[in-house]
Amino acid sequence: MKKVAIIFNGGTISMKVDPRINAAIPALSSQEIMSMVTNIEKYADIETINFSKLPGPHMTPDLMLELSNTIKNILKREDIDGVIVTHGTDTLEETAFFLELNIKSEKPIIVLGAMRNGSELGYDGPSNLSAGICTAISEESKGKGVLVVMNNEVNAATEVTKTNTLSLDTFKSPEFGPLGIVDNDEVLYYREKKSHDHILNIDKLESKVGLIKCGAGMDSDIIEFYINTGYKGLVIEAMGRGNVPPSMLDGIKRAISKNIPVIIVSRCPTGRVLDTYGYLGAGKMLRDIGAIFGFNLPGQKARIKLMLALSMTKDINKIKDIFEKDRFK
Repeated sequence: MKKVAIIFNGGTISMKVDPRINAAIPALSSQEIMSMVTNIEKYADIETINFSKLPGPHMTPDLMLELSNTIKNILKREDIDGVIVTHGTDTLEETAFFLELNIKSEKPIIVLGAMRNGSELGYDGPSNLSAGICTAISEESKGKGVLVVMNNEVNAATEVTKTNTLSLDTFKSPEFGPLGIVDNDEVLYYREKKSHDHILNIDKLESKVGLIKCGAGMDSDIIEFYINTGYKGLVIEAMGRGNVPPSMLDGIKRAISKNIPVIIVSRCPTGRVLDTYGYLGAGKMLRDIGAIFGFNLPGQKARIKLMLALSMTKDINKIKDIFEKDRFK
């Protein structure tokens, strides 16, 4: 029988409603949650590890690094066949992507949570844990990197995002669809995902990376704030194909002149950025002045990737290669 380590890291899956405030707060222990995952002992040997009881918004990049190092140490054990991490859904995709970039292992790593707390009808925590365990023990899950398993769907950490504030099937891969499903206690894969480089051996994380979402008529004020307060990198969710209002150009130029990498992604939920347009503030001009294109990453994932890249190197050309290698001619 395979052995799976489950790292409990908080989120709605560990919450119940406190009647004093009539709102959900962290309350359930790992033992209480696992007691609801019935008959799982017939499928796997489970070891539980308590990491935190943090709500999703309380997760930080430094904690992601600590979690990553914890997982790496567990994966070194010969008796462990896979690792599951419970997580608050608000930042689940960011942590999963962090782990995907920072851990290279053939053993399955599953990240999951719940959309309903333990006091609600239809609490989905035990179901998601069951599906996650079935995924972790499958031979077919080996070498697939970090997987997000929710609502009996299996998605790649590189592709998945939270799409709805309350729906049980909130986690989707809008551009590509799920890798597979969990059906009748078995994971069934439909496709493979594209391979990528990892960013390993990070001792200290560079977390001063700003994220800016473009809107009509925006200027450089927020960019200037980031520059003046010592930020080491910027991610800009540009419009459409990768274009910004003209009044943001001066700030972007100033950031680049100070050796601050500026990553351009799109605020659109699908599609890649490309230097298609040549007008003032358009993608062609941004690339010509030294901005780096983040392909089809959403802003929150591009920020995580830039943090890891800056933790490894401050060389702009190397950072450019991390984001653009094999992506642009």
